[in-house]
Amino acid sequence: MVSWMQGQKITGFQGNRNRVRTCKHSRIIMVLCAVAGAMILLMAAGCVQQQGAGVPADNGTTPLTVAVTILPQKQFVERIAGEHARIIVLVPPGADPHTHEPTPKQLMDISQASVYVKVGSGIEFERAWMDKLSGVNPRMTVVDSSTGILLITGHHDDADAAPDAHDESGEQSGADPHIWLSPKNAKIMVENTYQGLARADPVHKAEYRANTDAYIRDLDKLDADISHEISRKQIHTIMVYHPAWSYFARDYGLLQIPIETDGKDPTPMGIENLIRQAKEDNITVVFASPEYSTKSADVIAKEIGGSVALVSPLEEDYLGNIRHVSFAFTRG
Repeated sequence: MVSWMQGQKITGFQGNRNRVRTCKHSRIIMVLCAVAGAMILLMAAGCVQQQGAGVPADNGTTPLTVAVTILPQKQFVERIAGEHARIIVLVPPGADPHTHEPTPKQLMDISQASVYVKVGSGIEFERAWMDKLSGVNPRMTVVDSSTGILLITGHHDDADAAPDAHDESGEQSGADPHIWLSPKNAKIMVENTYQGLARADPVHKAEYRANTDAYIRDLDKLDADISHEISRKQIHTIMVYHPAWSYFARDYGLLQIPIETDGKDPTPMGIENLIRQAKEDNITVVFASPEYSTKSADVIAKEIGGSVALVSPLEEDYLGNIRHVSFAFTRG
């Protein structure tokens, strides 16, 4: 009886050891498969780069693959290059450029890009990922669309401007990154984008120049219309949840009062101060963004007998969105 029980223990122990060995073998096989898959992807990426990484042929029949950070830039590239560009947007609709991380699919797309047009103003996505994105595709031309734009430093409601400043990664730091929300800045960004696309695809340079000039005329008209409307309505102050509109405010002589500062909601005392200021300035509309919570804005709007209006800094239709935002500001 004892001998039989010992035999059962030995058999059970050996079975357990066999199961452990089987599990270990399975894990090893999974790891080897993962490594092999990664090697295949790297080899594929290397092949793509050796074949030209999407650089157009001499006859200009191959579209440029152009990567941009945010949706408003997509319209910039579309209006300049039209059908000659395939556009990759790294921060998709509904995502927050302060926190978004690129997906594996986006990294594969980047490996095929000829040009990356970055915002360049210190937007968090680029500060965190630009070096890695460039490492995925070292042959990719990186265009800084912020070149020549005077940045607003300090708090985002501070209208004092300072020359460009860069951190160790090459991204501009200590400044409000939302440069595209000014039509005047957008003109500079569009011109910088044109220069990069023309260098990458000289075959269509003349067409790109004509398209750029036409789009800049549209931006000039938008700028003039906003200036006229704000002056006519005598708007001086806007209250916003996220302080994204510093450049817009600077261009049109507005004071931006932010609810959130440094990424933090106001304290109860801070909300009381904002309510008092809103009443003193006869503010009836509090502006919030669909990308952020409206809780604090709702509280303030209720206390002043006003309302909350949503204005997004990240709509794809740049011209239409900025016109909509300016109408909302003059109404509020």
